[in-house]
Amino acid sequence: MNNNVKKYEAVDTLGRTSVELVVKVYDGAIASLKQAAGAYQKGQTKEGYDSIEKAKKFVVHLYTTLDEDKGQDIARRLSQLYAYVIEKLNIVQATKDLSLIDDSITVLSNVREGWDQLAGQIKHTTAKTENEPHQEKPVRGVSFSI
Repeated sequence: MNNNVKKYEAVDTLGRTSVELVVKVYDGAIASLKQAAGAYQKGQTKEGYDSIEKAKKFVVHLYTTLDEDKGQDIARRLSQLYAYVIEKLNIVQATKDLSLIDDSITVLSNVREGWDQLAGQIKHTTAKTENEPHQEKPVRGVSFSI
């Protein structure tokens, strides 16, 4: 069964843009945080801790794939935001403070929404360009590094 899940995950990522993959990483972090909150509420400390670790891996991935040369100020601000979230998650593991999980979910959800909107804009622009083969309309000022 685990092999089937891996095959599904591989197929699920094929054909996605780099921005859509970033959204998927945010989804993973947010889902892990929700699992952690649920586990801590039920008194399942180990499961909560493990879910926080998983969420941190997602955030660390986002952090380490930033390209500050291309992203400039936005990448630096995201870097600070990710460091903030990781710090809060470390505190959660020590204190089991569910409000910090909620705060982290809110922060990540807000940034995720921006990435999701960008993905939609890119998809819309790409679809428009594909339907008009004689008119090239590049997306300007957008650069991604995943």
